[in-house]
Amino acid sequence: MSALTESAPGYRAGRTLPLRVELVRQLKRRRTMAMGGVLAILPFVLIVAFAIGGTPGADEDGGGGGSRLNLMDTATSSGANFAAVCLFVSAGFLLVVPVALFCGDTVASEASWASLRYLLAAPVPRARLLWSKLAVALSMSLAAMVLLPVVGLVAGTAAYGWGPLELPTGGSLGTGDTVPRLALVVAFIFVSQLVTAGLAFWLSTKTDAPLGAVGGAVGLTIIGSVLDQVTALGSWRDFLPAHWQFAWADALQPQLEWSGMLKGSAISVTYALVLFALAFRNFSRKDIVS
Repeated sequence: MSALTESAPGYRAGRTLPLRVELVRQLKRRRTMAMGGVLAILPFVLIVAFAIGGTPGADEDGGGGGSRLNLMDTATSSGANFAAVCLFVSAGFLLVVPVALFCGDTVASEASWASLRYLLAAPVPRARLLWSKLAVALSMSLAAMVLLPVVGLVAGTAAYGWGPLELPTGGSLGTGDTVPRLALVVAFIFVSQLVTAGLAFWLSTKTDAPLGAVGGAVGLTIIGSVLDQVTALGSWRDFLPAHWQFAWADALQPQLEWSGMLKGSAISVTYALVLFALAFRNFSRKDIVS
């Protein structure tokens, strides 16, 4: 095939499987629409829950940690606080699902449809196919993480009004600083989820079952979170991506703190790069039969 493609007039490997084409294909899939619908509906579910249950934190006994409880207590203070709470309740698990879904359903879905070998025979180079699918999967994962706080901010502002962001440690941020701080939170959550993306993408090149790749990535992410609760591990927990998943709380301080987010980002990016490299290595050597 190599000699044929090199001699074919007008053939350019970089022009095969354009990102636009792959993006449109993925956006039209039902699982994409379903995931977007769940994330868009969640803020309204929380608004109804707060309306039924009363002021958040009013019946709490104070257990569970100061800063996290206080963040929930201020959920109805303003649209900005409501958007922050939407991120808080979703970052630990819900936002893991779209990342695992979009990245784990990339190569494996093509294999399950028996269309993977036809894509490669088009001919689309293997590396080009993976880069296109990974870029689209990460873009959609980021879009999912942006969708939730944006809907939360709009719905929260409509329900509770626009105002300063009340901080968990006391004080507040002016309206001009609110959106940049929330954007920083979203950016860190996205970077912290690159490990899940790497796991899902790597597993997607190892199996022809999309559910196996998605479920495996979610399962391993949950195991990491469980291990982080084992205090007997001591300083070894610092090497677990889950240990830093709520480091974005440092962005909700009067004086922005970077140390936790920088450490968490370094750990996540390191793991992700290794997993992405394993995915490309595995796929370049894989015998494609489906």
